[in-house]
Amino acid sequence: MSIQVVKGDITKQQVDAIVNAANSSLLGGGGVDGAIHRAAGAALLEACRAIRNKQGSCKTGEAVITIAGNLSAKFVIHTVGPVWNGGKSNEETLLKNAYQNSLQLAIDNNCTSIAFPNISTGIYHFPKDKAAAIAVQIVKDFAATHPSLEVRFVCYDEENYTLYQQLLVN
Repeated sequence: MSIQVVKGDITKQQVDAIVNAANSSLLGGGGVDGAIHRAAGAALLEACRAIRNKQGSCKTGEAVITIAGNLSAKFVIHTVGPVWNGGKSNEETLLKNAYQNSLQLAIDNNCTSIAFPNISTGIYHFPKDKAAAIAVQIVKDFAATHPSLEVRFVCYDEENYTLYQQLLVN
């Protein structure tokens, strides 16, 4: 498995699936979620509405897949990361589930490459170092049984980029 870290805009990544750090409504929001919805256009919002109409909201730690609209990717995998509550509300397990379920959806949909943002580290305030360690460990564990999947961590800020670089070197 190829694991990379890049600093940049996740909406510009040339991969099969882009992961969206979504909120439970799936209808867009701020940060990465808003950027992906803006770049993907109305088709993505419509696909998210269809999922909501069928199943309701997306629960924390779960993931769903849609078309990618105007993005160069084939799919957007929407996952809801946990809001940090001091580590008292099972946040680490929920974040692990968000990554694991996203990876599994990529495999289930024949994706060979996937790009992740730094889930839950923005307005959800998950500590960046803890979130990076969880993300890298889940991906490495997943690689043991899915060696052909290319995973890219796309960091918007220097702090996350440095954290991921250090974790992937060790």
